[in-house]
Amino acid sequence: MTDSSSKNHLEFPPGGERIAKYLARAGICSRRDAEKLIEDGRVQVDGKRLSTPAFKVTSGNVIRVDGKEVQKPEETRVWRYHKPAGLVTTAKDPEGRPTVFEKLPSDLPRVISVGRLDIASEGLLLLTNDGELARQLELPATGWLRRYRVRVRGKVHDGIIARLKSGIEVEGVKYGEIHVTRDEQSAGGANQWLTIGLREGKNREIRRVLAAVDVEVSRLIRLSYGPFELADLPAGAVQEVPQRVLKDQMGRGPRTEMTEDGGVKHAPRPKKPGGWAKAKPRGKPRGKPGSRSGSRPGSATKPKRASAQTRDSKHPASGKPGKSGGRPQSGPSRGKPSGSPARGKGRPKGNPSANRRRNP
Repeated sequence: MTDSSSKNHLEFPPGGERIAKYLARAGICSRRDAEKLIEDGRVQVDGKRLSTPAFKVTSGNVIRVDGKEVQKPEETRVWRYHKPAGLVTTAKDPEGRPTVFEKLPSDLPRVISVGRLDIASEGLLLLTNDGELARQLELPATGWLRRYRVRVRGKVHDGIIARLKSGIEVEGVKYGEIHVTRDEQSAGGANQWLTIGLREGKNREIRRVLAAVDVEVSRLIRLSYGPFELADLPAGAVQEVPQRVLKDQMGRGPRTEMTEDGGVKHAPRPKKPGGWAKAKPRGKPRGKPGSRSGSRPGSATKPKRASAQTRDSKHPASGKPGKSGGRPQSGPSRGKPSGSPARGKGRPKGNPSANRRRNP
């Protein structure tokens, strides 16, 4: 629905995508924030102000936010940023504190953060030019593990660890499973380092749940967000995630891994069954000589065993032709005196199965 001055000019096209999603992909803001911009009347399409986020746009529309034309969405890109302590993860701070986006390199395109880190926290912060992707990665349903290195004052005993693992409720807010591992303790015993893993990532989650069990956080560093690692990225530095790694982690490419310095390497094939399928052999199939799977070039194949009828025709004294591999019905066997036990026809000497048949 549009205002009365634009009813005759703005019509819902049959194709395209919703304006809020388009703005999110263009890196203007998240989809939710785009809906708020539209409600405030700050978005125009082809010179007409919108009042509904359900309107669909195509590449042929001219879209403006606050009078500035929105460029077409570019290819999705993601950066790793080592946020130092003392910066606010917001575009503008009403209190005038320094923000993350003020410290980013000037050659970076317009980006938004995937989630946030509070002003006292540091470590890995993902940045992207795709607001829709940022929204998806922030959702708890995505299930990506966030790992933190946390320094606390005091001791964290097994009871606290068990309580956090089973979930905890603080001031009416329920927090899911949180994994805590004790790393090391200072010589005086006043401070302790923990490694904490969680999947929800609610606002100030670690500080709030630890405060609820009387543990004070003195330093908090995010080590990873899903498959993306902080590694040895210096504080304040920004490094783009290679497209091969990004497509791999989004499930659209070959399996690759990111090295400690942010480079790319291919993951090794697993040795255990259940991984990748074994590589197909090159050239002709190789197998034992005479086997159905084939034989090595130049090797002689094992001759087929003669049928019982063929053997009996060569040795009439054996009597009636028997089944293949059977013993003669009557008469002496070749090379043996009459009355001696007959060896099975066609079996080589020393064959254990033949001995078993002769000596039951």
